Amino acid sequence: MKLNITASSRVGCVRSNNEDMILVGDLLVRNGKMSRNIDIADSDRYIFALADGMGGHSCGEVASADTLGNLKYYFSDLPKGLAPGNFNEAMNEWLRSINNILESKGMTDPSCRGMGTTLVALAYYEHRFFWMNCGDSRLYRQHDGKLQQLTTDHSLAALMGMTGKRSPLITNCIGGGCTGSYLDLVECTNMIEPGDAFMICSDGLTDMVDDEEIERIIAGDFDADALCQAAEDAGGRDNISVIVIRVSE
Repeated sequence: MKLNITASSRVGCVRSNNEDMILVGDLLVRNGKMSRNIDIADSDRYIFALADGMGGHSCGEVASADTLGNLKYYFSDLPKGLAPGNFNEAMNEWLRSINNILESKGMTDPSCRGMGTTLVALAYYEHRFFWMNCGDSRLYRQHDGKLQQLTTDHSLAALMGMTGKRSPLITNCIGGGCTGSYLDLVECTNMIEPGDAFMICSDGLTDMVDDEEIERIIAGDFDADALCQAAEDAGGRDNISVIVIRVSE
């Protein structure tokens, strides 16, 4: 199975600092873009992840960078042969570890106190795909031309059943003083089909561009940078980061 990957991360039109970060394989991206074609069968593991930092000034930037930098090495060092249940346990162990790291940094550096980040990822591990989510960044699948959100926002709006509504208040994150952080982790191997596209994004995209327009842009074979541009054209009030993964034989 072959994957075409594009990724883009922009500061947007209003903010002066980009607190988002993207991880594609072994490459970290902020304030830039990349594209890559891979044959997923050539590797026993590969990861696509996005972190949207919180905390203001440089703190959110530190939280997202620390989280994805740590995830990059942790994921590459996972032992071979983990069953799905053991993979889930390993990733939850990582979540506990990175929470402790961010909390410790906040205790030693007052400027980082309270910093946190969301995390959303699509991971390939030994012929299985998993998605994971902590916070309100999102993973979508476009199948037969129709866009579907796979992740559930960990937000006050979602908790109150306000479908499709955004809330500035999130109920789950990494760091940020969240004492009960958790990962939604779901195997999705049977959802990876030739012709499909998957999109990982921060709320800087979905707060500015509705799902119908995103669906139209992806159907037109435009890349992640085009989606970021659409968000900027709509006002770009927040940082914007997007990964688009197109699946082919």
